[in-house]
Order: sequence, then C-alpha cells, then structure tokens
Amino acid sequence: MERIMGLDYGSVTVGVAISDALLLTAQGVEVIHRKQENKLRQTLARIEQLITEYQVGRIVIGYPKHLNNTIGERAIKSEEFAEKLRIRTGLEVVLWDERLTTVAAHQVLSQTKLKHEEKAKVVDKLAAVLILQGYLDQLNFLKEQG
Repeated sequence: MERIMGLDYGSVTVGVAISDALLLTAQGVEVIHRKQENKLRQTLARIEQLITEYQVGRIVIGYPKHLNNTIGERAIKSEEFAEKLRIRTGLEVVLWDERLTTVAAHQVLSQTKLKHEEKAKVVDKLAAVLILQGYLDQLNFLKEQG
C-alpha cells in the first residue's frame, strides 16, 4: 500500500510528514528550508526524492483558511503549490483545512523543555504531522462508517 505525505507549506519552510504503511499514523520526517519564498525548484526536487524513498501515492497539504472560512494570501499560495506538485508528480494532492494546526503545534511544544530555537526547528514538522494525522483519522473514520 502506498503511503501518504503531509506537508505544512510555509513562506520559507515546508514541514514534511509521512504515514505508516497501514495509513494509521503520521511521523515527522524533516523541514525543508529555502532562501526565498518563490524559489521552489530545490524544494520540489526534495519532495520528489521523499516521494520515491517512501513510496508515496498521495499528498496532503495544509490549507490555511481564515477562521471565518475565507481564503487569504497563504491559502492561495498553498493552492498554487498544490497545483505545481500535481503537475510535477502526477499524484493526487489534497488541500486539508489546517486552521488551528500551527497553533496546536505551538501548544504541544510549549509543554516541552525545548529551548525556543529548538522549538522553531521542529514546529513545521509537527504541524505537518498534525495535518496528516487529521487526514488519516478522517480516512479511517470514513472506512469504519462503511
């Protein structure tokens, strides 16, 4: 069975998570950094490497809508990035509502003894895990409903 990749797409980082083979749990893999927001060639190439390495069959990208359900600049950038990934990889790319994911990631990290710099290094990866886990939980819930 192919795995699912979760991405937290930010202005200069992309947090990456991968599902287990049974599509039950999400594990953080890495944070991809780039020098400028619109410089995506190396980011896309790294994502392609991870797709091959982990045998990914679908990608889920966090979709940062506003709390009132409207779409802002970050959501539009996520849509554009999702389209680039669809074209480049040929995989299904799902936009997943992530409105409170980064907040949740910060809350989880606030309960750790990590220093601020260490938290900053892992928050995007944790956000990707939370995005993917939410998607996996819904998939499994729908399967159970039959």
